[in-house]
Amino acid sequence: MNLIVDVGNTLVKMAVFDNGKIISYRKIPNADFAKSVKAIFSEYFLIQNAIVSNVGAMSHEEIAMLCVFCKVHVLSHTSKTPFKNSYATPQTLGVDRIALATAAFYHNPKGNTLVIDAGTCVTYDAINDYGEYLGGAISPGIGMRYKAMHEQTSKLPLLKKKAIIDFIGNTTETSMHSGVINGICNEIDGTIDQYRSRFVDLTVILTGGDAQFLSKRLKNTIFAHSKFLLLGLYHLLEYNKR
Repeated sequence: MNLIVDVGNTLVKMAVFDNGKIISYRKIPNADFAKSVKAIFSEYFLIQNAIVSNVGAMSHEEIAMLCVFCKVHVLSHTSKTPFKNSYATPQTLGVDRIALATAAFYHNPKGNTLVIDAGTCVTYDAINDYGEYLGGAISPGIGMRYKAMHEQTSKLPLLKKKAIIDFIGNTTETSMHSGVINGICNEIDGTIDQYRSRFVDLTVILTGGDAQFLSKRLKNTIFAHSKFLLLGLYHLLEYNKR
């Protein structure tokens, strides 16, 4: 059994894999990590290896605590990857993007793949049919767009995402919703069109916290997979055991 730990800015996602399948999944606040680790190992005592993807604020002490229970691989730019990394600055490539690229490589090993992760930021990561990671793009996510309008102006309210009825907003709030939701959907659709103009038979995968919300609103055909990053981390753990 393997334990996969994906540390975000506010939440930790943990999954237990057995023979390549998720048998347990939980999403917890960062502050509850230590308590949750103890609970997982008391239930799944056959876990022998873990991988940590840390883009949040997990401390060295917390990682050391995890090492008490099993062998731990902390993902970094020095970790072995199954794909060729053509990123110009591999040392700056986020571990979450490394995991997504790995998941794309195993999902579509002989094809062109674009992975879109709609979370705090929206990241775009491309792997071609030669198994080469090319890079992509990073832009603000839904929550960040609402927050920016509120914090960078004196009168605009802080809103939560909401489906829009019409792209023409007739109040300040509906105009903001249109700007954020319509804007991010047009961005994603436009980016997919750009990639499809260059790559033949492109597979597009949408993941992340806002994936389900956005998938219904995009004109392009996509494959939505909420746990795609966790699969990438599982494959990386197995690959780095060699």
